[in-house]
Amino acid sequence: MTDLGMNERAWALADRAVERAADLRIAVHTLASGARVVDAGAGVPGGFAAGLALAGLCMGGLGHVEFASLTIGGEAWPGVHVWTDHPAASCMASQYAGWAIDPVGFFAMGSGPLRAKARVERELFAKLGYAEDATRGVLVLEGRTLPTDDVAAWVAGKAGVAPDALTFAVAPTASLAGGVQIVARVLETGLHKMDTIGFDVTRVVSAMGTAPLPPPARSDIRAIGRTNDCILYGGQARYTVRAEDAELAELATRLPASASADYGTPFHDIFKRYDNDFYKIDPMLFSPAEVWLTSATSGRTFHAGRLDLDVLRASLFKS
Repeated sequence: MTDLGMNERAWALADRAVERAADLRIAVHTLASGARVVDAGAGVPGGFAAGLALAGLCMGGLGHVEFASLTIGGEAWPGVHVWTDHPAASCMASQYAGWAIDPVGFFAMGSGPLRAKARVERELFAKLGYAEDATRGVLVLEGRTLPTDDVAAWVAGKAGVAPDALTFAVAPTASLAGGVQIVARVLETGLHKMDTIGFDVTRVVSAMGTAPLPPPARSDIRAIGRTNDCILYGGQARYTVRAEDAELAELATRLPASASADYGTPFHDIFKRYDNDFYKIDPMLFSPAEVWLTSATSGRTFHAGRLDLDVLRASLFKS
């Protein structure tokens, strides 16, 4: 796969966000090591615009995210509309939060195009056949703790760049910006599930989807539930794939979240059912609620899954 320069694209987006810091209600500072830290919601208000900026960084400048009015169960909902013509690179090599940033005394899951430079997730990147030979890069962290010089040195060492060649962008789950960038992963969750069940995601040509926006939650744990539910019960994704009809028909039956036995209950309740152990939850749950798969070969489309307005209401407005 051709190096698409996602780190340079994201760096340019970060520069533009920094220029609009007051407008976006974000804060920016530079560590002693030279690493740049963009706070989009930990110690500042952030907001919807900051969330769009974060989503753009996460997708390496190759994803397009905007707000949209959605209709779910006959009701109007605020949501996001996401599309990309580079789904494997933008979603899996960049947006997917697959890099555990865990130096001593710190932990966050990292997403963004710096993952394609560090390639710590060797098995995944081998399957994607993607790498970037970048001299600087952008990493997005979901959390409330801002990275320090020690964290920057650790990340720089793993990625093979200098600390002053790093931009970190941070927002907690229970923030307006965090909520936007997480539900903007509606396409990525479907691609990740394809990879989990053994389908080659590099065969996905283009993708487009929507998901409702969650209202801010009182805690990050509650926000994790709400953001997941927006995708699991309100997410819709359409993928154009280089595959024959029989293969897509079979994939469609397995892909939506509704194919999981855990489907039908707010995520926060599922989490409690499994003693707050994320890894006990059926991994087949994590996918958009409803999917359409179109064969780039035959032009036929295969549909599966369903939205669940009742679970969305219970998750977003009753908890």
